[in-house]
Amino acid sequence: MAKNVGILAIDIYFPPTCIQQEVLEAHDGASKGKYTIGLGQDCMAFCTEVEDVISMSLTVVSSLLEKYKIDPKQIGRLEVGSETVIDKSKSIKTFLMQIFEKYGNTDIEGVDSTNACYGGTAALFNCVNWVESNSWDGRYGLVVCTDSAVYAEGPARPTGGAAAIAMLIGPDAPIAFESKLRGSHMAHAYDFYKPNLASEYPVVDGKLSQTCYLMALDSCYNLLSHKYEKLVGKQFSISDAEYFVFHSPYNKLVQKSFARLVFNDFLKNPSSVDAIAKEKLQPFATLSVDESYQSRDLEKASQQVAKPQFDAKVQPTTLIPKQVGNMYTASLYAAFISLIHNKHSTLDSKRVILFSYGSGLTSTMFSLQLREGESPFSLSNIVKVMDVAGKLKSRHEFSPEKFVETMKLMECRYGAKEFVTSKDTSLLSLGTFYLTEVDSMYRRFYAKKSRENDLITNSH
Repeated sequence: MAKNVGILAIDIYFPPTCIQQEVLEAHDGASKGKYTIGLGQDCMAFCTEVEDVISMSLTVVSSLLEKYKIDPKQIGRLEVGSETVIDKSKSIKTFLMQIFEKYGNTDIEGVDSTNACYGGTAALFNCVNWVESNSWDGRYGLVVCTDSAVYAEGPARPTGGAAAIAMLIGPDAPIAFESKLRGSHMAHAYDFYKPNLASEYPVVDGKLSQTCYLMALDSCYNLLSHKYEKLVGKQFSISDAEYFVFHSPYNKLVQKSFARLVFNDFLKNPSSVDAIAKEKLQPFATLSVDESYQSRDLEKASQQVAKPQFDAKVQPTTLIPKQVGNMYTASLYAAFISLIHNKHSTLDSKRVILFSYGSGLTSTMFSLQLREGESPFSLSNIVKVMDVAGKLKSRHEFSPEKFVETMKLMECRYGAKEFVTSKDTSLLSLGTFYLTEVDSMYRRFYAKKSRENDLITNSH
């Protein structure tokens, strides 16, 4: 059996085009601070007409294989998590096969997983479970989380974003799964869904979605704690993990979520907090569970109590989600990448707890055990390869007018055929794939930017 199965290598790609939330706020006539303080967001990435989830996936997979010098024949399973529907039948995975076919490797298992923001986690578990199983053939697994989150004009639009993340899966990983420490909560809810197949925009019940998220969080946390107790023989609390990473539709929800865990710990064991905190939380101990989800006072009090621990255990995970926005399936893993970027030198032998949530609803809390590892599969090399700071710095800010214009064009192009894009690659870095056209049979063509202002031959 393979030991310490987990993530060997990671890479991330997000579009070089973005808009500052403060600028968007002013343009939308929203009250000052609504997007920046209210939602806790700084900036939002978005695809222009030359990029989509397929081009981003092609870019990030090529980049990971190249930078870690992985032979494409060494990939035995490829799973994609996405909720951005380009085709109701043909998986994004099939587009990625272009990279492997030219090396003669068509023997790769796996397809796409879809359920709101949870698809990436489902894909990741599939790959990890495969490497841990009797079916494993000794090759690597590869997981891709890719989404372009867009909303109709209105209050939800600033919660968009776009990115693709690739993760290489195998044994002896610096980021290993504690497979016995995992709790899931699955239920039926209409909190966020995309029933209109002619539109990319979702139907959202914001208030319900937040309650569903916190309810799923409670349930998963209790299950994970219960499993921990059975394994270790003592109650699990926040102090048993160094960091907590949350699926991040917007940063404010992450703050509420961690505060919720602090409140959970307090209910289980009131002496887990100091006297001042106890005084603040005690009045809410008698609330019913349902009441506790609706109480603004509890929300405020628990966030105050949780703040010092939030700053230590969660703040380092918030960089990319605040800068890039909601990346749906990639959001949780972008938060995890932020942690590695910020703290890689101190993560050796630390436990990190991740919470994944997808509306509708699906959720899992799981545990990772980190160690520095051996190069090229080491935390410090992962940080170097990802170059998060460089990618954030080299972006181009759009004006709100240009952003709105781009969104309108993308709206018209969604599900359309017979169009050629501008093929303008001036903002794209070398090695980036881009969409060149969609023909009369809806077939999509992509090219790769190989030299400055260069167009190479199209590939299906």
